[in-house]
Amino acid sequence: MDLSSQFYNISDNNMKIEDVIKRIKSFIQKDPSSQYVLSIGTDSQVHQEETRFITAVHLHRVGKGAWGCLRNFTLNRPIRSVREKISLETSFSQELAYMFTNTYLMDIMDLLIPYTDDGADLTLEVHLDIGKGGVTKDLITEMTGRITAMGLEAKIKPDSYTAFSYANRFTK
Repeated sequence: MDLSSQFYNISDNNMKIEDVIKRIKSFIQKDPSSQYVLSIGTDSQVHQEETRFITAVHLHRVGKGAWGCLRNFTLNRPIRSVREKISLETSFSQELAYMFTNTYLMDIMDLLIPYTDDGADLTLEVHLDIGKGGVTKDLITEMTGRITAMGLEAKIKPDSYTAFSYANRFTK
């Protein structure tokens, strides 16, 4: 997926990754002494002639609201293999998480460091649309291993809300 592709939410369209980072920083600057969970997750929906992927970025100010945005990618064929579908979802999330960890995470953390004594904190998680029940249970070790190999925390259902809830609402 091309990281220059556009992000959007209910109030903004055509955001580039730099715009997303500005909005995240602005959201944090409004309450820099809070705890934050920045999560990235992808969900997909197979349609008749295509598979639609939605990757979500979700910044949760714990107990005090959230900000998020989405990015679309459409593959011009239906994916019938659960392994391929989940693997692509994981790859899209990894790609964006890699961009955060290597380029933007330290800038975001710099906003919180002066407030750590007041409770400021940031956790980066990758949310996978897999769980211990159903057909995806056999993929847990492989997909979570891909995320933990990046040094990041992987969340699965029921804790992977960015993938199975937020992104999922927009794949239909």
